[in-house]
This record gives sequence, C-alpha cells and structure tokens, in this order.
Amino acid sequence: MPIQKVLVVDDSKTELMFLTDLLQKKGMQVRTAENAEEAFRRLAEEKPDLILMDVVMPGQNGFQLTRAISRDPQYADVPIIMCTSKNQETDRVWGMRQGARGYITKPVDPAELQSKIDALN
Repeated sequence: MPIQKVLVVDDSKTELMFLTDLLQKKGMQVRTAENAEEAFRRLAEEKPDLILMDVVMPGQNGFQLTRAISRDPQYADVPIIMCTSKNQETDRVWGMRQGARGYITKPVDPAELQSKIDALN
C-alpha cells in the first residue's frame, strides 16, 4: 500500500514547513505535531501511513515517543523514520531499537528521505 498520509513530529516550525512542503509536492497528505502529546492526539484523529520523528523535543523525546508508538498494538504497524540532528552511530542504533524503521540525519536530504519511504512501500 503506497504511503499517502504522513505525520511529521518536530518541535521546529522550520523543519515542519520544510518536510510538509517536500512531502506535499510528492502528493502526500501531511499532518504535524510539535510534541508527544500532540502526536498522540493526531494519531487518535487519523492513523497515518508513516511517521517522521524528530528526537530532540521538549518533554517526551523522539526515542521515548517512538518506543511508545511502536509498542502500542493500535499503531505498531505504522513505520517510523527518525529525522534528527543526532548523527552518532549509537543514536541510530538506539533509534532502531526503539522501533524506528529508518534513520536520517538533518539537514534532511530529499532524495535520501524518498528512498527510505520507497523502501517501506
């Protein structure tokens, strides 16, 4: 099933605008959330086909949120790609252990993001 609906979780309005614009140009519907609480509200409103997750956010961070979502039976099938400035190999490994299916460092390269999305389709 092709990915149509994407939830972007990031506390940076600049990143939200950049990723939203990028994904909408590919014909995807995008919803955004700036923190974990908002992300869970968006999930409850409409289940996305994909979640793009920042790591460094106030309150619950992206690693914790990814773990919570991927362990929730209702959302466990929704793939999560981490999009973060944390570029250490240990961060990538930790993100994948929390349930992420992909890991991209910022600034996000549109071609790299597209290839990660294509790999999920």
